[in-house]
Amino acid sequence: MVKRTKEEAAQTRAQLLAAAQHCFHTHGVSATTLELIARTAGVTRGAVYWHFSDKRQILQALCDEVTSPFIEQLDTTLLAETNTDPMVRVYNFLLGLAETLTNPRLRGVLEIMEFKCEFAGERAEDLKEWVTYSEELISKLEQVYTQARQTGSLRQDIAPQQAAVATKCFLNGLVRLCLMGLPTLQTTAQMQPVIEAFVRGLSD
Repeated sequence: MVKRTKEEAAQTRAQLLAAAQHCFHTHGVSATTLELIARTAGVTRGAVYWHFSDKRQILQALCDEVTSPFIEQLDTTLLAETNTDPMVRVYNFLLGLAETLTNPRLRGVLEIMEFKCEFAGERAEDLKEWVTYSEELISKLEQVYTQARQTGSLRQDIAPQQAAVATKCFLNGLVRLCLMGLPTLQTTAQMQPVIEAFVRGLSD
């Protein structure tokens, strides 16, 4: 009975997140209410409050689904494969993230974050979290580019920090243009040569 209850709770939570994603994507975050999410999920508002205290927490749960693959790519590809050339690791990291953009669920959440919500009011603090995440990513990229400098694979006229910031800018642009629907950036095969060109431009 306990196991069944846990399974039912997990199922309800998944229903709520799916409903919230649909509502956020269709109506925007600001115009979406907890009542609308509950109605779309086919549950009561009480069920919503059982799992989430407010709309911001629901949005955060959706964001966590997006950031976890990024973090996994970061840890396994960029930092863990120390026997691989640093510039190859950067390439593999970017290509792996490009592949995540072809996942409809993840792409849908990213579209909400990019185009369907604003960092104002109660969400002002969330922007600081994204800035912190960006700083952490840049710091880890700088570590890899420092290794690339030591092995001679990073261009001598580019500092590791500059390369790290440039990579974050490239990644942001790639993601945004893909989500906007640019026809030439909708598949991994299309993004791969663009990523190759970027990494080649940093390589010695």
